[in-house]
Amino acid sequence: MTDHPDEAVIPTGFDVPVEPLRRAAHYTGEPGCIAQARTFAELFLDQLRNEWCALIDDRTDGDLLLVVSELVTNADRHSNGPYILEMEGTDTEVTVSVYDSSAALPRRFPRDPERVGRHGLEIVHALAARVTAERVPVGKRVCAQVSIAH
Repeated sequence: MTDHPDEAVIPTGFDVPVEPLRRAAHYTGEPGCIAQARTFAELFLDQLRNEWCALIDDRTDGDLLLVVSELVTNADRHSNGPYILEMEGTDTEVTVSVYDSSAALPRRFPRDPERVGRHGLEIVHALAARVTAERVPVGKRVCAQVSIAH
């Protein structure tokens, strides 16, 4: 909208939604859930492009899908129950949150090219502007905020 001195408001057709786009999905941990979470994230990013006119380039798109894959894989491997993937985004940033039933906070291991496995959180930290982990009443929540390049 464009405000004019005489207080007239004229729609421009380029209005941005007021609230961030938010979506969540619940997964049981059965085989195929990680692929389903990636598909959910792809649909979320398409919706963010359409509703927020977010300019998400191919690299950022791949980074976001990798963050989703790593966080969901960690929840799948380290919890004894279902998990929730929650995504929130605008035209400048996407936050990926994964809730699971384990109260054990993830450990970030020092870089070691000789180590086989356990690089997931290291990858997430490399791709995200901010990563947090906290205990919640039913387990934990791990969040990664990824900036969208323009």
